[in-house]
Amino acid sequence: MNDAAPAYGLWSLVIVNSAIFILFAYTFFKPQTPRDWRSFGAFSAFLVALFVEMYGFPLTIYFLSGWLQSRFPDVDWFSHDAGHLLEMMFGWKTNPHAGPFHILSFVLIGAGFVLISTAWTVLYDAQRTRRLATAGPYGYVRHPQYLGFILVMLGFLVQWPTILTLAMFPILTIMYVKLARDEERAVRAEFGEGYDKYAAEVPAFIPKIGRLLRTQSSDS
Repeated sequence: MNDAAPAYGLWSLVIVNSAIFILFAYTFFKPQTPRDWRSFGAFSAFLVALFVEMYGFPLTIYFLSGWLQSRFPDVDWFSHDAGHLLEMMFGWKTNPHAGPFHILSFVLIGAGFVLISTAWTVLYDAQRTRRLATAGPYGYVRHPQYLGFILVMLGFLVQWPTILTLAMFPILTIMYVKLARDEERAVRAEFGEGYDKYAAEVPAFIPKIGRLLRTQSSDS
């Protein structure tokens, strides 16, 4: 890392990274309804807040600088790598980008985007033929796209935790749960007992381990 290069105040990177990830998420999610746009807008706000602290102004580091410097005096907390708080606090100081938390974050983010994309394809086909979406990820959870957004946000939190995004995460998760319930009322009104039977067998957000294991054993 070049110590002469500024660690923060890189507002062009804030704009570029926010735009890239928001457009990337848009291509996966393809919002159409007002409900879709609300969930996508909240997710976009989370990304902007994240990149503002990642490249613009490190509010969390400034707020916690006294405590961090007293507990971890060997770390330059105003270097850019120090923004990977979990890697720094747990001792992975040489290259945080190769640390376990950073790798875990990429797994969560990648899984979230794949889940969003796969679920949208299944949902689009079901809506086009006016059927209930039960295939693919909908066979494991009833709201895979909302779960995908939660996984992506969780991945970014593991990689670069900030006070603002930590505060936003539970609020956005609750919002997604409420949106899912509103969505279920609309789908139940359309499909009636068919949806009731589906909802009784498939959980909303957390898949059943036994169902996953049965699928893996049948595939093998």
